[in-house]
Formats: sequence, C-alpha cells, structure tokens
Amino acid sequence: MHEFSIVQALLDSCEQHARSVGATGISRVSIRIGALSGVEPALLATAFDTFKLDGRCANASLDMEIEPLRLDCNECGYQGEADGHRVLCPKCQSPFTRVIGGEDMLLLQLELTGTDRTEAY
Repeated sequence: MHEFSIVQALLDSCEQHARSVGATGISRVSIRIGALSGVEPALLATAFDTFKLDGRCANASLDMEIEPLRLDCNECGYQGEADGHRVLCPKCQSPFTRVIGGEDMLLLQLELTGTDRTEAY
C-alpha cells in the first residue's frame, strides 16, 4: 500500500512549511488527486488519519478533490474529460490520445494555526 509513503511525504512537507512560517498547527490540508495518479482516495484518507497523530497535523482534516482524466485526441481533435480510466477518445473511440490531465497529486492549500496566514500552492 504505497499510500502510506505518499502520506508520510505529504505530512513531512506540511510540517516543514508550517515550521518555516512559525505556525503552531495545521487545521486543514487540501489536495487534488488525479484519476490516473495511482492513489486510492479511501486508503489515502485512512493513512492520513493514522500518521497525522504526531506533530502539527494532529488535528488536521484532509480535503480531497478528484481531478478527472483529460485527453487530447490525435484523430478527431477532442480535448476534454474521458470516461473513468479509459484512455480511448470518448468522441471517436480512437486509441491515439494523449493524457493532458488527471495524473498528478498536488498539495493545494494548508490552513495554519498560530499564524494569520493561509497558504495556497
């Protein structure tokens, strides 16, 4: 379950940033997960709740936004959302597509306590 290592890296990043701005805690962590990122949201949430217990994230909530798969079709020129995890063009069914979104996991925002700043990435 690679979600554990992903959450550990996420928490380390959050802790480091909070420390750098003098925040005493983190109340909310907002992330975006791409449909093709290979991350299972339910497992990520469980891992977050398990590993956040120490440090500034102990009382933090995790907000997840799921980014749909987006394709660019080389055959018909379609650009837009795809069906689930299928990389076939939803318009012409061509396999000659390029993924243009939905592969990443991004830290979007931290809500910090003990400071007046809300950090957005």
